[in-house]
Amino acid sequence: MPDVDVATSLAQLGVAGLVGWMWLTERRASAARERQLDEAHEKLMQERQVVDALLAALRENTRVLGSIEAGQRTLLTLLEGWKPRQAGEGGQKRPAA
Repeated sequence: MPDVDVATSLAQLGVAGLVGWMWLTERRASAARERQLDEAHEKLMQERQVVDALLAALRENTRVLGSIEAGQRTLLTLLEGWKPRQAGEGGQKRPAA
């Protein structure tokens, strides 16, 4: 059941006063909601900066890993083409076992 004092105060306001009171109530709620939206927006912008930094680090790591892979492929190609010296080449002989 509504509070008697509130009901009495509302009845004394009349229609214009009630409309004014409703408008003030709505404006307060709207201002509070606007503050919440501003705070949420600010938080999202801060998180976006963090995500951008993480993505930049990920791009750089991917570039470095690509360079490492290219170096390893080059090394593998060189090793596959390398042939060890056979005994008797260059004037050196293998000792008999």
